[in-house]
Amino acid sequence: MSNYKRLHPITAISNFLKELKQLIAPIIIFLFIGRGGQKESIWEYTPMFFMMLMILIVLISGIVKWRRFTYRLEEGELRIEYGLLVKKKRYIPFERIQSLDLSEGILHRPFGLVKVKIETAGSNVPEAEAELTAIKKSEADEIQQIISEAKKSSVKIETNDVTFDVEQSNEIIYQISKKEMFIMASTSGGAGVIVSALLAFISQFNEMIPYEKIFKELSHLVESGVFLIIFLIVLILLVAWIGSIVVTLIKYNGFTTKLSDGNFIITRGLLERRQTTIPLHRIQAVRITENPLRQLWGYASVFIESAGGSVADKESMNVVLIPIVKKSKIPSILGDVLTDYNFHTSFHKAPSRAKNRYIIREILKVLPISAGLAIAFWPFGLLSIILLAFFAVFGHLRFRAAGWSMEQDQLSLRFRGLLKHTIFMRRNRIQSMMVKQSWFQRKLQLASIFSTVKSSGTGKTSKVYHLELSDVNTIYQWYRK
Repeated sequence: MSNYKRLHPITAISNFLKELKQLIAPIIIFLFIGRGGQKESIWEYTPMFFMMLMILIVLISGIVKWRRFTYRLEEGELRIEYGLLVKKKRYIPFERIQSLDLSEGILHRPFGLVKVKIETAGSNVPEAEAELTAIKKSEADEIQQIISEAKKSSVKIETNDVTFDVEQSNEIIYQISKKEMFIMASTSGGAGVIVSALLAFISQFNEMIPYEKIFKELSHLVESGVFLIIFLIVLILLVAWIGSIVVTLIKYNGFTTKLSDGNFIITRGLLERRQTTIPLHRIQAVRITENPLRQLWGYASVFIESAGGSVADKESMNVVLIPIVKKSKIPSILGDVLTDYNFHTSFHKAPSRAKNRYIIREILKVLPISAGLAIAFWPFGLLSIILLAFFAVFGHLRFRAAGWSMEQDQLSLRFRGLLKHTIFMRRNRIQSMMVKQSWFQRKLQLASIFSTVKSSGTGKTSKVYHLELSDVNTIYQWYRK
């Protein structure tokens, strides 16, 4: 495969759409400039001419970028040449390539194409090391095979002067069922995301929305009755919840995790089929996450913190290994694969005298708001005391979740925000550890522990507050060794 190859011509359209997306705001402005009046001269059409010229320039730019982009595999390297005005060259040795992540978008599937993202070791750049926007599946498979064979021939595991070949395997670790898909979709909590996205979209068109007219209509609705407003709010939340279910079903359709040649290979998606490869040696920590709804049914999600990847790509910074599964099944699923980790560990809890610290900490967050509401809307504002009670309960739940476990070379921490997290870390993967102690903690002989592992060029920090001071010192001394 030493001959120069070009990407599929659909890349020109992809480049055009990507650049055009950044020009949406200027195009909308040009569309509305000068509207509403009679066109009296050619100058009235100037904004439209500028808009068409911008679109034409972007189209030509996309075509030129496609024509000047070539790639080839030669002498143990992936060689890429590209550039709009200046020709650039990038040579990536096979041994530096950690993974090839494949995805099929709506534009790819009709032509049997895939997008290939090349991730390399030690890459902290905000984007992938390289990207082949659109190539045939057969070509992507050929690239994977060539790079894999080249790395297998040279990569071996050496221990105590004895050399062992890397063990080959190809087995399905996890495959989502229809029941799990439904439970995950209905408890995803994506309704808030959809509502937020809708509000963000509306905010981009403040000047075009007739707020006075809307508020006038809303005032009539208020006069019509409170029950109508409640009905509309419930309807909006219901639609948003259904929307979040649809989005989740599309995103995680057919989710499968395989173990192949020392890599986790994760595939998922309906409209956009994605394949992500995570080498086992890049795993820095394993995290089990439970949201309140799934926790009631005994379900959890498993994430892995992985070194390398693209900082700008949130998917690579938060890799879902198992989207939803019974928590009790996690040790049996991962125990035989990630043999360095112990998922059956028992946790030491925070001391009982730390309970008030958790509750007071949460109450102080909303106390000014509650007091303001009570004063501004007296006496009905006193109902805001419910807010204080809610956060007091939340503080109690955080206290109950806090815990730690340490055995041989593994540290496990458990803590809660809105979600409950349990993270398992190997000592040689922990980048830094910090102990903090406030004046109040010092009086109660408490302290907080912060542990950071590398995750996609940045650090992922786990924080457990108000542990026994002697326990925190024990953890810190263990890490220092």
